[in-house]
Amino acid sequence: MATALAEYWSQFTAWFGHNSLGWLDWSIIIAYMVFSLAIGLYFTKRSGKNTDEYFLSGRTLSWWLLGSSMIATSFAADTPLLVTQYIRSQGVWGNWTWMALAIGQLFAVFSFSLFWRRAEVLTDNQLIEMRYSGRPAAFLRGFKALLGATLYNFIVMGWVLTAMGDVSEVALGIPKVAAVVICSVITLIYAAPGGFWAVVITDFFQLALAMGGMVVLAVYAVAAVGGLEPMRAALAADPHMANIPPSEGGLAFGSPMFSFLTLILVSWWAWHNADGGGYMMQRMASAKDERHSRLGLLWFVVGTYALRLWPWIVVAGVSLILFPTSDPRYSGLDVQRQAFPMVMQAVLKHPGLMGLMIAVFLAAFMSTITTHVNWGASYIINDLYRRFLVKDASEKHYVRVSYVASVVVLTVAGIVACNMGTISGAFEFVKAMGAGVGVILILRWFWWRINAWTEIAALGSSLAVRIAFELTAFVQSGGKYVLFHSKVECWGITWDFAAMVFVIVPISAAAAILATMLTEPTDRARLVAFFRKVRPGGAWGNIPAEAGVSAAGLSWESIVGWLASVVFIYSFTFGIGKLIFGPVLLGRELLLVSAVCGWLMWTCMRDTNAR
Repeated sequence: MATALAEYWSQFTAWFGHNSLGWLDWSIIIAYMVFSLAIGLYFTKRSGKNTDEYFLSGRTLSWWLLGSSMIATSFAADTPLLVTQYIRSQGVWGNWTWMALAIGQLFAVFSFSLFWRRAEVLTDNQLIEMRYSGRPAAFLRGFKALLGATLYNFIVMGWVLTAMGDVSEVALGIPKVAAVVICSVITLIYAAPGGFWAVVITDFFQLALAMGGMVVLAVYAVAAVGGLEPMRAALAADPHMANIPPSEGGLAFGSPMFSFLTLILVSWWAWHNADGGGYMMQRMASAKDERHSRLGLLWFVVGTYALRLWPWIVVAGVSLILFPTSDPRYSGLDVQRQAFPMVMQAVLKHPGLMGLMIAVFLAAFMSTITTHVNWGASYIINDLYRRFLVKDASEKHYVRVSYVASVVVLTVAGIVACNMGTISGAFEFVKAMGAGVGVILILRWFWWRINAWTEIAALGSSLAVRIAFELTAFVQSGGKYVLFHSKVECWGITWDFAAMVFVIVPISAAAAILATMLTEPTDRARLVAFFRKVRPGGAWGNIPAEAGVSAAGLSWESIVGWLASVVFIYSFTFGIGKLIFGPVLLGRELLLVSAVCGWLMWTCMRDTNAR
């Protein structure tokens, strides 16, 4: 161990003496780090009051701040690399793997954003014992907290750490391990004591820096290939720039069109955060009221899918011109993953620009890591430590233990990063492992008969099937298969996410239905109390009458507003894309459609707010 650390230190000192960054670059990087540390230290006293302040900012956040924090968190150091990897390996359409999730998130704007705020829970796992009863509910809460804080959280943080290492190696030549350790230590210094206040406030400034830097990079990238028109001409016939997959293979199992239709029809409800749980729930629960929760989630969707995407796609498009996939030198996996920082290195020649982009990636890295550190610690403290181990300690005690949990979470994530295949593969592994439970998470708000055993059966079978794919591939490859690839070779078939869904979802659904029918319903008093607090609507029988309140969940206005919002976001997103890449006229038409649907969406939202 000592020898390895000495080697890393030797590599780092050699790099520091020969890197190409100038004083202006270093000034920008250091100024950013000092600013982030100052914010974290400023909020240390306020966050240390109690766990509500430490994990939810006292439930006082405005929509623009919590929505910006969501955008910043999902804008990680890995995200531009992920987008570029999809484009170079499949095409723009490959990004539907995550872009399709907007359908479910817009559904949450009209439903779950209200429900989570009304529930007044600290974590989404806490809702389990509010909605279900008995020992199965307690077991499920603890198991999901452990799963979320470890397996899921470590994979997500691992791929973010991996991406930051890729950027540091390509753009700066800095050793991967040294860069990740330094960035992680700085992040912990301000995130652990500053709590959620430090996370959301720095997120806001980090988002502004990250978006501004990406626009600057896109402008320089376009200039490097001669301007907008030459870029359009060079990419006009490139299949990698297609928004819709090729029709070759038709709807055959495993074909591109089969995968595409699965993503837009199934994936948004077949994943572990189908009801807006996870770090998004943490933001919605931290809102000052229901209106701010809803507007914050809407701002997240608009900012994520329509605004931040196109600078990345522009840079990815330029990478296809500078480093074409037809050239054997640029067709390998490493180039797919590192093409984005390769463009940075090729086009940013003026003093200060590389320093700006390193600060941008630091901002993206820190905004995501701090969220997952704080969120993972909330699971460990609220759903495990406080619920099962130490139940009656002081708030100060739980906050202090949260500091320790934060350090442990980030340390283990670094170990995971060293054993990860591809960024896109890890992303799709996380999606698939919860595919079977998504519909149950939605139904538990709208159907009284769902109980803890329903969710246990769906989650357990979904995890078991997904892990079985990984282990089978590992065994059949003779131990050569590296975990978390986007596609798995088993039984002579190539399984991507879309193909796995058609195995995972039916098995999980059958297990969930069987478990529901063979077990007792949730305690009636628990259901009445839950409905009285959340008022979700749906199939609740006589429970609303017993609760003495009317439903304030889905309505026809909500359904129409949701459908209008889906058309609004995708026409807005691809309208911007057509303005950049052409044809421009089609882009204007799409933006007009977006404006009309946006008006209808807003009208429906205003009507449901008045209820």
